[in-house]
Amino acid sequence: MLQPGRLVQLLTLMKLPWCLLEFLLSAVAQGQEMYAPHSIRLEGDITLGGLFPVHAKGPTGVPCGDIKKENGIHRLEAMLYALDQINSDPELLPNVTLGARILDTCSRDTYALEQSLTFVQALIQKDTSDVRCTNGEPPVFVKPEKVVGVIGASGSSVSIMVANILRLFQIPQISYASTAPELSDDRRYDFFSRVVPPDSFQAQAMVDIVKALGWNYVSTLASEGNYGEKGVESFMQISRDSGDLCIAQSLKIPQDRKDKTYEFDKIIKLLLDTPRARAIIVFASDEDIKQILAAAKRADQVGHFLWVASDTWGSKLNPVLQHEDVAEGAITILPKRAMIEGFDTYFTSRTLENNRRNVWFAEYWEENFNCKLTISGSKKEDTDRKCTGQERIGKDSHYEQEGKVQFVIDAVYAMAHALHQMNKDLCTDFSGVCPEMEHAGGKKLLKYIRSVNFNGSAGTPVMFNKNGDAPGRYDIFQFQATNTSTPGYHLIGQWTDDLQLNIDEMQWGKGVKEIPSSVCSLPCKPGERKRIIKGMSCCWQCELCDGYQYQFDEENCKVCTYNQRPNENRTGCSPIPIVKLEWHSPWAVIPVFLAMLGIIATIFVMATFIRYNDTPIVRASGRELSYVLLTGIFLCYIITFLMIAKPDVAVCSFRRIFLGLGMCISYAALLTKTNRIYRIFEQGKKSVTAPRLISPTSQLAITSSLISVQLLGVFIWFAVDPPNSFVDYDEQKTMEPNQARGVLKCDITDLQIICSLGYSILLMVTCTVYAIKTRGVPENFNEAKPIGFTMYTTCIVWLAFIPIFFCTAQAAEKLYVQTTTLTISMNLSASVALGMLYMPKVYIIIFHPELNVQKRKRSFKAVVTAATMSSRLSHKASDRPNGEAKTELCENVDPNNCIPPVRKSVQKSVTWYTIPPTV
Repeated sequence: MLQPGRLVQLLTLMKLPWCLLEFLLSAVAQGQEMYAPHSIRLEGDITLGGLFPVHAKGPTGVPCGDIKKENGIHRLEAMLYALDQINSDPELLPNVTLGARILDTCSRDTYALEQSLTFVQALIQKDTSDVRCTNGEPPVFVKPEKVVGVIGASGSSVSIMVANILRLFQIPQISYASTAPELSDDRRYDFFSRVVPPDSFQAQAMVDIVKALGWNYVSTLASEGNYGEKGVESFMQISRDSGDLCIAQSLKIPQDRKDKTYEFDKIIKLLLDTPRARAIIVFASDEDIKQILAAAKRADQVGHFLWVASDTWGSKLNPVLQHEDVAEGAITILPKRAMIEGFDTYFTSRTLENNRRNVWFAEYWEENFNCKLTISGSKKEDTDRKCTGQERIGKDSHYEQEGKVQFVIDAVYAMAHALHQMNKDLCTDFSGVCPEMEHAGGKKLLKYIRSVNFNGSAGTPVMFNKNGDAPGRYDIFQFQATNTSTPGYHLIGQWTDDLQLNIDEMQWGKGVKEIPSSVCSLPCKPGERKRIIKGMSCCWQCELCDGYQYQFDEENCKVCTYNQRPNENRTGCSPIPIVKLEWHSPWAVIPVFLAMLGIIATIFVMATFIRYNDTPIVRASGRELSYVLLTGIFLCYIITFLMIAKPDVAVCSFRRIFLGLGMCISYAALLTKTNRIYRIFEQGKKSVTAPRLISPTSQLAITSSLISVQLLGVFIWFAVDPPNSFVDYDEQKTMEPNQARGVLKCDITDLQIICSLGYSILLMVTCTVYAIKTRGVPENFNEAKPIGFTMYTTCIVWLAFIPIFFCTAQAAEKLYVQTTTLTISMNLSASVALGMLYMPKVYIIIFHPELNVQKRKRSFKAVVTAATMSSRLSHKASDRPNGEAKTELCENVDPNNCIPPVRKSVQKSVTWYTIPPTV
């Protein structure tokens, strides 16, 4: 027994609304029985409570509305039917009669809580010490029946409210229809059990259906309250866990709404804001379902929405009446059930005469047959037709067994089996209910309830898990109205831990067999990756894998390896083609042509010099250094072929050797010549003694030492970095992968090329400096001026080469441009030297041999003195008549012995001065 003070504390902890709490406390404090004006009492040894939505929710200020024929009366009669069956069964609870106290919840949680206090009155100890009758005697109270367990309620919100009260008094409760996942919390609802699976199972089944149909973008719609909101919450949680299902919108149907049409039209408009989310997950009451279908029809959206609804829609006809076209294709779920034939026989035989125990049956009779009884208190005011009492259910009215009848029967039987086992254990030697069982309490009964395991009315096992939930078993239906002989709900599958769906039996609006889509984004094409939109794993934008990327998987692109490029559809990589400078390329043809001409010319000059080796012109040119210089020119032409040849170790080795060697030999010889001329005339200004190291042997030694520096650098290069060929994939890796090429080349960098040529360029610059210093030497003295012109021209060529070479370092055609520029520059350098230094001599040797004669020799002193004096006064030539220049030398000596410079216009012969004794 609970003391009133303790009850106050417990009710306060429940956090009920204050107005309701105040009402309940006042009723308990006064010891007043919560009077249920309409309730069913069945006497028995053990009393079970029953909660059923006999009436719908009433308008504001009125607790109850219209009677609910199927959800209310069918379910209530199912409990009465089950009690009759149990009480007549000699094997189940023998010598024990089950009674009942059945109440109407009016589909309202607060009203149900108020009614449920009737069940706990026997457990509340009333303080009657200050209560006296009018005659002063203490009152005699009729002790209310003790309710050991409750069957119900129907709606989840009602069950939650009632469960909070019943657990305080340790009264077990078994629901036949409440499926809210919240009720699986064994800590808060430890005395609650149910014979239907929770919505978490139903939500899992719905997620499996959506995924099986290839949908990944859906909206949810829920009636306000525990059932709808918790059902959607469970669906969304499972969707998040699955990772490949997205919720476009989650809308709620308000419970208290003034303008129904406006609210539902607004919901449809909101759903159309995400037109790709055609699938709508529905956890709503049948009345809300009917209103939403009507709103979709008003919005002319027949066939657009794909409904996937919970068991509140199930296989009911009422929600789809007059909206069959909008509902066509709807997939609904219902806990696996069977029609109980015994109940059909029982219910269709009910009449006003034989069913007086049901206090709401007369009201049901009026509503079912649309007639009016003559009894007082009739609520049927919309007809004048009188009921005869001879009407028959199923004959004079439509009858179809309500879907939850089976579960009501199973809930009653579960309670009976628990009581039966408890009776066997506690009342071994006692017939009927023994004192031990009577005072056992709700905790012990709950233990027996959670242990039951029997075949229910449909032949399926009835059992509970540790949270009081029944196993998940669902039938899956689809509403079909086209291309079928029997319009209505067709069984298309089932769910028992996993989905079994017969897609071939499904059809959609207007009888279409193809599964419609409800996806956020279409699949990406090959070579495109998904860029997931933040927070929406099934919504993405397709992005082409650009550059050198290929599609690695659905969401990632990866870069091909350095020697590969993406294939045509970018689903993989293929090797990059390898190229080299081909002989037939225009970039190679021109340098090769110039080189061949140069080689022929060089061979011709060398052959001419060898043929006329002892003639004055050849001897005056310095035969030894001339052959060295011609060898360097020849090598400058030869390097063209090495630069174009296919790179390998041998070719790369020869490139390193001859790249700078030809120029080094050429400019070493020229530098030695210009240095010799410079030293001779500088020495002549000071004395008549010949300078040192001007003999041919000395000149060759100096040239060889200069050349050896180049060769030493090359050998060091060989030792530090052995030559090799490789494929350079970066040089022609263009923005467009289809144009990418790998370049087969020697491992010689641009810097190494410049360094290799650097020494030769240094010799060239030094030679140019000497050429400038000896520019005043008469032209007849040892080629000073031709060498100067050669060096000036060569400097111009290489000054043009360097910017071209480096400015094209990043160009796509780098291989071709740089190779061609380098080879042409070397060809031009060689050609300038060949043309300016040797072609005039060859011309005289071949075409004017009469000029190739030896003149009188003069002493070193005379030659130097004449050249010095001539150079001092040569600038005055323009001031003399007829362009003749007279030198100071001629003014002081015998004119016959003076040899002034001769103008080219009157020159009859060429006098080749030699500087004895060197030539």
